[in-house]
Amino acid sequence: MRDVVVRVLDRTGATLVVVEHRVEVWADVVDRVVVLAADGGILADGPPGQVLQEVGTRKRLIEAGVWIPGYRPPVPELDASAGSPLLETEGMSVARTRRGPAVLEDITMGLSAGSSLGIVGPNGAGKSTLALTLAGLLPRRDGSLAASPQLARGAAADPHTWKSAELVTRIGTVFQEPEHQFLTHRVIDELEFGPRLVAEHREADIKRRVEKIAERLRLTSLLEANPFTLSGGEKRRLSVATMLATGPDILVLDEPTFGQDANTWAELVSLLADLIRNGTCVVSVTHDREYTRTLGSRVLSVEDSKATLGATV
Repeated sequence: MRDVVVRVLDRTGATLVVVEHRVEVWADVVDRVVVLAADGGILADGPPGQVLQEVGTRKRLIEAGVWIPGYRPPVPELDASAGSPLLETEGMSVARTRRGPAVLEDITMGLSAGSSLGIVGPNGAGKSTLALTLAGLLPRRDGSLAASPQLARGAAADPHTWKSAELVTRIGTVFQEPEHQFLTHRVIDELEFGPRLVAEHREADIKRRVEKIAERLRLTSLLEANPFTLSGGEKRRLSVATMLATGPDILVLDEPTFGQDANTWAELVSLLADLIRNGTCVVSVTHDREYTRTLGSRVLSVEDSKATLGATV
């Protein structure tokens, strides 16, 4: 997309204004960088070399969460070992619709407690379809998909047959479009919705859990806001938080780091790393290589109707 934009600029001479957290993508294209401060002011304004390389300005930008070229936020490396099996597939095929063609075939793999899997590949290859099938939200086309007794806890083996109250405590899903899972008109209600669906959660426990997650993902100041009025990055963090609130064994995320600045990226990755250390299985559809590397993910590469499981990043 960047290269297409550059060709259009060269051909037409148009002026480009681009809003972007990942500055390095455009640093050699633009001739001016304007950095907005959280309080509404302007933190920096000038040529890319001056704004991005001057020591004092660079330090302020890093503190503000700007993705400076050559900088990666410090996140502890995860060195977790997989635990007991949770979900197994054998010869599974997946499709976007019940009557449509299979987009991926012959998938044999397993998900274990305390592990991370990154599903990678080009747009349209079937990554999200596979993730939604693993999450029990789409039926498999062929083959088998079975939860272990540890994950099923008395429910049927096929997650697609589970009721919503069964699914939400076993497999949580964060959609590619956050708005698709918002159900209420306040952030606080959105966070409390899942736990209230599960009868065993007490009121005091719900409040404590929600407050902790909101603080960790920088949502505390937004609790009274309407979820649909949040920024793209805030919506993404809220959609992750709503799933974390029910404590599922498997967490399936579709592009979880999209729209995050460097600081919120680090908070989110650190939180997911803590979950993995404590036994949660995290499955991520992502183009973010730094994310998969930091979480020590195995990588499932999806392309040309095939899914190939590789070694840990």
